[in-house]
Formats: sequence, structure tokens, C-alpha cells
Amino acid sequence: MSDATGQKPPRATRRPTGPKAAKAQTEAKQPTAPRQPNPPAPKLERGTVTLATWRDLAVITVLSAIGIWGFAPAFSDNGYLLAGLGGLIVGTGAAYLSHLLRLNAFFTGLGAIALYFLFGSALAMPGYALFAVLPSLTTLRGLALGAVFGWNDMLTLAAPVGAPDYITVLPYAAAWLVGLVSTVLVLRWLPRKDRSAGRLALLLLGPLTLYLLSVLYGTGTPFLAAVRGIAFAILALLWLGWRRGTATNASLQQRRGINRTKLVGSAIVATAAILIAAVAGSILVPAPESRFVLRDEVVPPFDPQDYPSPLSGFRKYTKDLGDTELFSATGLSASDRIRLAVMDSYDGRLWDVSGAEQQTDGSGSFRLVGDELPAPNLIDSSAGRSVSITVEGYSGVWLPVVGYPETITLPTEPTDTTQDLRYNAETATTVITSGVDKGYGYSFTSSVQDEFSDEDLGNVPVAAVELPLVERVPDVVAAKAAEYVGSAANPIDQLRAMEQAIKINGFLSHGLASDSVPSRAGHGADRIEELFTRNQMIGDEEQFAAAFALMARSLGYPARVVMGFAPDDTKEGEPVTVTGDDVTAWVEVPFEKVGWVSFTPTPDEKEIPQDQNPKPKTEPQPQVRQPPRAEKPDDDLLTEVDINDSEDDEKNDDAFTVPLWVWVLAGAIGIPLLLYLVPLLIVAAIKRRRMRRRLDAPTADARAAGAWDELLDRYAEAGYLLPETGTRRMVAVNLGGQVEPLRASGTDTDAPAENAGGIATLTRLAHGADEAVFAGRDASDGHIDELWQTTESSTGAAAAAVGWWRRQKSKFRIHSSRTVTERLTAPGTTQRRRASSRHQTDRGKK
Repeated sequence: MSDATGQKPPRATRRPTGPKAAKAQTEAKQPTAPRQPNPPAPKLERGTVTLATWRDLAVITVLSAIGIWGFAPAFSDNGYLLAGLGGLIVGTGAAYLSHLLRLNAFFTGLGAIALYFLFGSALAMPGYALFAVLPSLTTLRGLALGAVFGWNDMLTLAAPVGAPDYITVLPYAAAWLVGLVSTVLVLRWLPRKDRSAGRLALLLLGPLTLYLLSVLYGTGTPFLAAVRGIAFAILALLWLGWRRGTATNASLQQRRGINRTKLVGSAIVATAAILIAAVAGSILVPAPESRFVLRDEVVPPFDPQDYPSPLSGFRKYTKDLGDTELFSATGLSASDRIRLAVMDSYDGRLWDVSGAEQQTDGSGSFRLVGDELPAPNLIDSSAGRSVSITVEGYSGVWLPVVGYPETITLPTEPTDTTQDLRYNAETATTVITSGVDKGYGYSFTSSVQDEFSDEDLGNVPVAAVELPLVERVPDVVAAKAAEYVGSAANPIDQLRAMEQAIKINGFLSHGLASDSVPSRAGHGADRIEELFTRNQMIGDEEQFAAAFALMARSLGYPARVVMGFAPDDTKEGEPVTVTGDDVTAWVEVPFEKVGWVSFTPTPDEKEIPQDQNPKPKTEPQPQVRQPPRAEKPDDDLLTEVDINDSEDDEKNDDAFTVPLWVWVLAGAIGIPLLLYLVPLLIVAAIKRRRMRRRLDAPTADARAAGAWDELLDRYAEAGYLLPETGTRRMVAVNLGGQVEPLRASGTDTDAPAENAGGIATLTRLAHGADEAVFAGRDASDGHIDELWQTTESSTGAAAAAVGWWRRQKSKFRIHSSRTVTERLTAPGTTQRRRASSRHQTDRGKK
């Protein structure tokens, strides 16, 4: 049906009834408040630091301090703690000033280095600074050397470390670098993005590095491992839990609930960390002897095997330097003997100083030391000496000392030799790697081993000291040891019995022309066998000490040979001149809780009886006619000539050799650097070729389209999502919409006024590219250049808007896809497009 107008009346609709309908009508009548958008994050003023950022810096600083604290066992005093905490403050302050002044990376590094040297003198080397505060040439040199060479020197130092003077620069430099990098990340990198767990965990790498360094550069005894580990773990976990995510859009009641949940979770984490550490710590913590520290793995830079055994040159002193004044000493007592070197390994040829691969607890190792020398493990001393020595005719690397030196002062003029000092605490052997010559003077204070009577040592066992094994020992040595010991039961009686037997049966001869019976030099296996098998036991201190030590070893006693000097007519406090005739050798054997007891098996001067065994008479042999001599080629008559390569060897020895740690460091840095740079350069070359191909396109519209395609490729490589379809203007709006929020969330207040990379700029670029491609006429060169300039500025702004990690990944990406514009500008397409455009224009005119 229809009304008078002929239109059908509207169809009646049935209104819903019931409680739900009434509620819906009531809500519809109430006015709806418009939804307020989230307020934008306020822009921070230049150099502004929020309270949350200060808390982040405080947590990173405390964690770094826990790591620095772990260096305690490696240093002799608390100077390392002042240096480490000071370096942490200096690095943090440099990064804050950089943020306050908005400095770039170059000036940030330059300023940090300047502060490093300015405050390093007072913090790391106060004893050498002017007025304990101002830098000096010594402190500037130490700050530079310590940062470069301190890492290597630290591993060759005997812990606890007290020298060299720049050794505390190591914790100072490490903490300075960690403080600088961590603070830069907290102030400039962290606020740019949401605080995800990964971003926050990255800030823990610096403190964790300090913690690991304190373990690797420490000693076999852990330093408060449970306390430091639990404190580090709890603080790091709590900070990650509280700092990750914020509740800025939550209501007050929701925030209270979130905070209550975080408090409960924090308590659970702390309790669990303490319980796990307490239970697992007692089970999983390795024993001190199996603890991995770098100082136990690094080969000492000084290897005594590179030098001839001091005992092998014993006869040189008696025959060639007998009347030569070697050095003068002041401060000796009447019974003092000057120690030159200790030999504890025997290979059948000679006694020698054990090398790096043979070092044991009895011989220790040669380590870089300073003014204060480490004490040996086995010594009983109640007397000390203060000795000064001036070198005259002596030369070599072995430094004469008395007793066990505690402190030593070396000359610094005309050359500083403090960095050449190496010391073996267990044998009291001191080495100057650069050698000494005439005029070299030094002084030292030392402890002297007490002397004990045989009655005092009657019930004292020999100490269980491990020494390198002796090899190729003649069988007659053990037989003679058993013969000389006889019925003696305890160790001191057995050793004294052998000592007295050698003194009684032996005859002293230095092999000089004045000796009635000259003796052969050397102490190899054949010489030791000859010593015991001839009718008379003839030799000097070298042979008798070597033989006695081998006999003691055959009984299972850890004996070692000591070479040195025993000057005659020594008067208290008066200088003594030591000559080659004063050279001697003796043997030391360790006794428990007593120390190394000396034995001198050298016979007294006495007449050597002539050998009474008549020589066998020679019986005449019948003469036999010899066959004629065969002719031999001339070559067979020539004997091989040994070419003297001593000069070449000296040249090779003087040549500079790169230390092993330099090669290791170069490989550790160079290989990753090559793996990074080689692909980077290849990708950069490909991208450069791609851009040049687009810039050098034959037509103007192709160059314009190339500018747009270059922009798309760079945006895609930076991680932006390209729409699959759409016009250039649609793509410009899409990409600009991705860039602008990223720029708004950043903290860079120095951004250019022009919204480079935004929607407006990209829209203008899209319009310009469309005009150049579809206008039907060639665009001007100025217009094309403007398009490419806009592309460069937009892509640069888009790359700056993303994070550092995305920018690094973009350098290795190559985005190359055949876009719509590339198909439109393919060969032949442009001509067809222009012809079609002219045809449509002609039709319009008609």
C-alpha cells in the first residue's frame, strides 16, 4: 500500500524490550566523554638527566665497584682500590660532561683521555706525582705504559703485586674505560628506546667485565667469592626487574599493585639467590689448585734456558778471572756467602737453572718485581743485611745477592733498569735481563737463613719439596751414597756422613798449571763417574758440589746446587773486593720448618799423592806389511768445515723480536676486525655501484626514478617496512609515518628544523619523481639534483632515527628488488609512454 504521494510508508520496526534493552537505552542517553590521546613524551632540555637515569648510573657504579674489589689478592696494598674507584669516577664524569655539552664521539674521547692523564697521577701514582696531585713526566709515562703493557706485566708479577710503579694503572684504566662507556650508554643510548631486558642487560657488560678481570688476574685463592657473587647477582637481577618497563599510563591503584608484586618478586629473587649460592657454592666452587687464573697459564718472559748454566762457567773464574776484581760489597758479615744462581735440574750434562716448563714449588719462577721482593715459602731467619754492591769486572745477567732479598734499589741513571728485574723467590736468584757491566751499583736488604746444629736437626725430617727430576745419573753415584751413609739413620746424619767422606777422600784441584795434578773441568755424567772411579777423587767445588747433590737425590732428598762467592777476610761494615778466586759452590737441602740448610763438600787444600798404579808396558807387535793405499777421489779427502755463525747469531740475537702476547693481541683484535671490515667494504662497494648506475642513467626520468628507488632501498636496509603496492605518494606517507614517531621518541634536541625523512619531505620527493617520470618532457638537471639531495637528507634522517644496532645491520644489507618504477623505466617503455602522451594531447586539441 502507498499513501497519497504514492510512496510506501516506512516499515514499522519492533523495539527490543527487556532489562538489557533498558540498560542500553540508559547508557545511550548518557553523554560519552571524548577519548584523550596519550600525551607525548616531554622533550628534555639539553643535558637534563632524569631521576631514573641517576639510579641507573648508581647501580652500574656499585656493580663496577664490586668488580674492582676483586683485585685485592693481586695487590700488596689498598692503592688499587683508590685507583679503580677513582678511574670509575673520572670515566663517569667525562661521559657526563660530554652529555652536558653535547659533544660528538671524537671530542668525547679526546676529553676523556685528557681527564685520564689529569687525574691519573693523583689516583694511580700519587707517590710519583708533584705534591701527590699534579702530573709529572714519570706519572704521564706510567699512565701510558700501564694502560698498554700493564696487562702483560700483571700476569708475570708475583702476587701480591707491589711493582712496577705503574702497576696500579691497570685497575685505574680498566675502571675508567668501563665508567666512560657505560655512562655514555646510560645517558645517550638507553633513553632513546623502551627499556627492554636486552637493552638493560647490555649495560651490565662493563661491570661484568671488571668482575671477570678480577678473577682472571687474581690468584688461586678466591677473594670473598660468595659475598661478591651474591651481591652482584642480586643487585643486577633486582635492577633488571624494577627497571624493565614502566607504568606511566596505569592508574594509582594499578601502580600500587605492580609495585607490590615487584616487591614480593624481589624478595623471592634475593632469597633464592642466597640459598642457591650457599648450597651450590659449597659443591661447585673448585679447589684453589684447580682454579683457573691467567698468571698460572702465561709463560714468564724470562727463560733461564736461553742462557748458559752459571755452573758451566765455573772454571772461567778460577783460570781467567782469578785476580780480576769482579765487584765490591759493603755490609757483609764474616760468614756471609754471596749467592749468584741456584741450579736444581740435571740432564746428564750439567746442573742448570730449571726452565719455564720445569718450574716446581722448589724453584718457583722468574717474575717481574719492583722495589719490594716476595718472601720464600721456606725460611727461618732472625738476622738481616743491608748490602751495597758496585760492579767492576763482573758481567752477566745473574745479579749477586746475599741471603733472601726483601727490598732492592736499582739505578735509574743513565738508564732505568727497574723494568728488567726478574726474581725467583724460592731460590733467591735475581736477574737483570739487560745485564750489568762496570759501574753498575745497587743496594738491597735481605734475610739470612739461620744456622742450626746437627743436634737441633736430629729429629727434623727433610721437607717435601718438589724439584725437577735428575736424569742420566751414573750408577756409581747411588753405590757411593750407600757406602758413605753406612749406618746413619736420620737425614742430617746421612747427609753429614756423605759430606765428611768427600772431604776426607777428595783432593782439591782447579785444573791450573800450578796444581800438582790438574783436574778435568765439567760435571757431566762421565766426569762424575770418573770422579768416583779413579784412585784419587780429584776435582774442585764444581765437581764435588755436583756429585754431593746427585748422591743426596739418590737417597730421595731434594738437593740443589748453589754457585756464588765466599770472600776471605771479610770485616763487619768494611767494603770487600770479590775476585775470581773467591768463586765457590755448595749444596742446599730443605728441612721442615727450618729452611734450606747448606752443605759444603769441598775438601781442604792438601797434597795430592801421585798415582801409584804403574802404567802397563807396551809389548812389541810383529810388523805386518800394509796393503797399498787406494786412490780416493779428491772430494773424499776434503773434510767438512764448520762455518762460524757466531756473528750471524749475535745479529739475530740483537734483532728485535715481537713478543708472543703482541701476536695474540693482534690476532684477537685483527681477525674480528677483518671479519667485520671485509664484508662491510664489499657491501659498500656494491651499494656504491648501485647508486652510480642510477645517477648515470641515460635519461632524466630514469635518474629521477633512480633517486626514488635509492630511497626505498636505503629505507628497507635500515629496517623500515616497504608497502607491497601503492603509488609513490602512498609509499611516502607510509614511510614518513614510520620515521616521525621514532624521531619524536628520541632525545636529540639538536635535530634540524626541516622535517627530513618525514611525511612532508617524502611527499615532495614522490611528487617530484612522478613529475619527472610522467610529465612527458625531460626534467632539468637542477630538478634531478634536488631530488637526489632530498634522497640523501631523508635517508640520513631515517637512519639516525633508528637505533645504533639497526644502523650497523643496515651496513651489511643489500636491498635490490625490481620495483614498479624500474619496470616503467625499462628500455623502450619511456618512448612508448611519451608517444602515448603526445597522442592524447593531439586528441584533446581536436
